[in-house]
Amino acid sequence: MSHVEASEGCFHCQLPIPIEDEVIGTIEGEEQHFCCLGCKAVCEAIYDAGLEGFYQRTPDGTSLAPPPEIPTELALYDLDDVQAEFVGELGEERDIHLLIEGIHCAACVWLIEHTLNPVTGIISAQVNLSGKRLHVRWHNSAISLSQIIQRLGQIGYAAVPYDPEAAEGAIKKQNRHLLYRMAFAAFGMMNLMWISIALYAGASEGEFRSLFHWIGFALATPVLIYSGYPFYKGAWSGLRNMHLGMDLPIAIGATITYLYSLYITLSGSTVGEVYYDTVVNFLFVILVGRYLEAMSKRQAVAATQRLLDLQPRVATRLSRDGVEEVVPIRAIAVGELVLVKPGERVPVDGIVKMGESSIDEAMLTGESQAIDKQSGDSVSAGTINGAGALQVEVSGLLKNTALGRIISLVEEAQGSKAPIQCLADQIVPWFVAVTLALATLTFLYWVNSDFEIALLAATSVLIITCPCAFGLATPMSIAVASGLGAKYGILVKNGEVLETLSTINHVVFDKTGTLTEGGLSVVGIYTDREQWQEGDEQVSDSLVELMALLAAVERQSEHPTAESVVNWDETFNHLQTRYRCTDFKALPGLGVTGLVDEQQLTIGNLSLLERRQCQMSDGLEQHARQLDEQGIGWFRVAINDKETALIAVEDRIRPDAKALIGSLKAEGIAVTLLSGDRRRAAEAIAERLGGMEVIAEVLPEEKDQVISQLQSDGHRVAMVGDGVNDAPALVRADVGIAMGSGTDVSIASADIVLMSSELERVRLAIGLSRRALLTIRQNIGISITYNIIMVPLAMAAVVTPLVAAISMPLSSLAVIGNSARIRTLFKGVKVN
Repeated sequence: MSHVEASEGCFHCQLPIPIEDEVIGTIEGEEQHFCCLGCKAVCEAIYDAGLEGFYQRTPDGTSLAPPPEIPTELALYDLDDVQAEFVGELGEERDIHLLIEGIHCAACVWLIEHTLNPVTGIISAQVNLSGKRLHVRWHNSAISLSQIIQRLGQIGYAAVPYDPEAAEGAIKKQNRHLLYRMAFAAFGMMNLMWISIALYAGASEGEFRSLFHWIGFALATPVLIYSGYPFYKGAWSGLRNMHLGMDLPIAIGATITYLYSLYITLSGSTVGEVYYDTVVNFLFVILVGRYLEAMSKRQAVAATQRLLDLQPRVATRLSRDGVEEVVPIRAIAVGELVLVKPGERVPVDGIVKMGESSIDEAMLTGESQAIDKQSGDSVSAGTINGAGALQVEVSGLLKNTALGRIISLVEEAQGSKAPIQCLADQIVPWFVAVTLALATLTFLYWVNSDFEIALLAATSVLIITCPCAFGLATPMSIAVASGLGAKYGILVKNGEVLETLSTINHVVFDKTGTLTEGGLSVVGIYTDREQWQEGDEQVSDSLVELMALLAAVERQSEHPTAESVVNWDETFNHLQTRYRCTDFKALPGLGVTGLVDEQQLTIGNLSLLERRQCQMSDGLEQHARQLDEQGIGWFRVAINDKETALIAVEDRIRPDAKALIGSLKAEGIAVTLLSGDRRRAAEAIAERLGGMEVIAEVLPEEKDQVISQLQSDGHRVAMVGDGVNDAPALVRADVGIAMGSGTDVSIASADIVLMSSELERVRLAIGLSRRALLTIRQNIGISITYNIIMVPLAMAAVVTPLVAAISMPLSSLAVIGNSARIRTLFKGVKVN
């Protein structure tokens, strides 16, 4: 900034100084004049910090706004209860996004970052100019959030914690202002139409020619100032930051056409024509296109708002005396009790302390059936309560709920950039530069034959070339893809993940909990006389009676095998027989024993039966060998020291696993099964799934080494796991996909989180990434093809500025419409 004399304006902001309000201060030994105490304080703070370089980095002629009002009651922001809504984790090291008022250019970015980064306790401070947001990380014991906000206020910026709902309100406000400008331009256009008709009808040759010109000037000038303001603002902002923006050609075209018309009006020339109607018409048409773009983009990325709508705003808090009080969510504390009435959305994450009900968790898990909840069960914010009332102890609020973490993930994805977008962003300024060069060449070519043709042709070139479509090509595709993914239970962390996933040629699956259901089930019962296998509709009374005896013993065990027996008994026991077990003993590594209905039961492996010297059955031994060959587990049963039965148990393969493996192999993607189980068991699973490479007997901590080896062999690897013990491998893979849980470790470790346990979502995620990249390439092709066709027509003076103004937004709308076609990928897919 060039510092000015007092008579010229404020030393800090350059605004005029009211004589009665003039403030005088000393800066580096010289007396300077300010418009208010705020500007004086800010300027002194900047110089005291040694950051006067800010003024040199601010473009000449730029007027800074006076410092905004600093939020009152800053100490409130230091309370953990308040910070919990905005801060990721309330630990020693914290981070927050602040919405900054007063930021307007790259110099502001420089000043804020150079002011905060050296401050003791601040780890990092990064400013997002386009979003007017500051991401700051700090040590809470060394500096408080209120001190950070206060420091920003000292250099002229007001900061408040970023609230997505406030941001959504800001978007609505911007769209509303755009609508007002469009309506104002429409009013000017309709009135100028009558002036144009009069001039074209012959008034341009008569005594009223000058009058009509001045009326056109009076109508077009306010339209250019008010309706054209967004284009001038965008163009000026780009020039200040040494970046050729998309608004620059539009601003130049409108200005030149207007100035030429003004010259004809002032000079009274009878040779040229005025083009006030052209200026107003193409401003109106471009604003219509901008408004349609804004509405389309808002609709395309509305997934975040839909998720926000699931988060209740209030909760019914229960006091220790049982008094009910409806309060805002932010007024609730962890550990308090809330009442969830029938039909209400659960407002918090928590544990049921009293009551029974069923909860619809489809929005989190994709499970269409309501889940029964009782005391001790967990519930999640945003899910819908059934017919019962629940008292819930709060364990998570707002951003710290599963829903809150999902919202943060989607916002992060929609705001991120894929590598291909970074390339597009670099090309856009060159695109604008070429546009300006072509417009200049067009003018020079035509000016010798006809000045007006030269002017209109050059203006058409400026308007018709559309870097807007090129700039929208990638972010629209990523925003639509990540928004649709969230809607269908596929949470993508950022745009780069989509691009990487589209190049994957090798998918590694964890077995337990991913390709299988993660819990043991009884799949076969064998005795010397009869047998039952999973899928058989009928089961004999003698086998039901046998399993009832076993269940009496296993109910006293906590082993997963015991749970499978109990579950089978509860499902198939149509005789309703129940026995009691006495003298129960658990023998670690061997099995269990117990006395039931005066019969001694021994349940376990071969070693246990041999230790008890039980009489073995040759027929059952043959079944055992067959099960081993199939990779199915089993245990033996002896009654009164005589082997009686063999029970086959298995972690069931998910019903959709085979179809997924088949579809991936059909697409040429290599598939590997990674498991810590015995090789034979893992190979049996692989065979039943249609065949794949098997890497077995791998410890959890060794899984990431397997991924690393595949990558070193040239594979682009996606790892699909349950997000708990697979965390290192998920991080190591090019893309980590966590199944089913959607919380805690999986969100931290995986690049993609599938909220449903349906394996079909893996194929959909890969399909989504490929469709997104294809759409990006199509969008870039649309933009390039449009310009290849339309720019030569404009240079040849075939296209008028008005036609150019109509054509230009059409290419952007084509890009938006093409991006919206991504949703066809999910045709027929159930929404989570």
